[in-house]
Amino acid sequence: MTPRRQRMLAVAIVFVGVSIAATLVLRALDMNTMYFFGPEEIVKGEAPVDKAFRLGGLVVDGSFHREPGSLEAIFMVTDNVEIVTVSYTGVLPDLFTEGQGMVATGMLRADGVFVADEVLAKHDENYMSPEVAKMLEEKGHPANAMDTLVEDPT
Repeated sequence: MTPRRQRMLAVAIVFVGVSIAATLVLRALDMNTMYFFGPEEIVKGEAPVDKAFRLGGLVVDGSFHREPGSLEAIFMVTDNVEIVTVSYTGVLPDLFTEGQGMVATGMLRADGVFVADEVLAKHDENYMSPEVAKMLEEKGHPANAMDTLVEDPT
């Protein structure tokens, strides 16, 4: 084999090796990426049906339902444009309430119900997830007006 062919073979091997490494890195990043969708994007069909993602929005007042003695909770989430039904089995955070912001991680079933693996709620009365606040602001509901959703008894 001539020196020129040896160099060409070496370049080809390096190229194939770098291509394989880049492909593996991109696949690993894609598998670990968690996208955020609001109810409007889910209803429009923009959210994946077979891949986990995050759903955020406001819990619709009066929508929370749990059978006595059961850990399965069903509630609705809105972005003030569309509504998505969420099913979650487990203990909800203490600060999870209707009319407040939340973010859930899970997958969308074929029937349009979001099955949550994890539900996160605000950690005090002034905080809202940045993604949820931005989404609600884009839909015409300012994030700083969250206090108006809960009536002040005074």
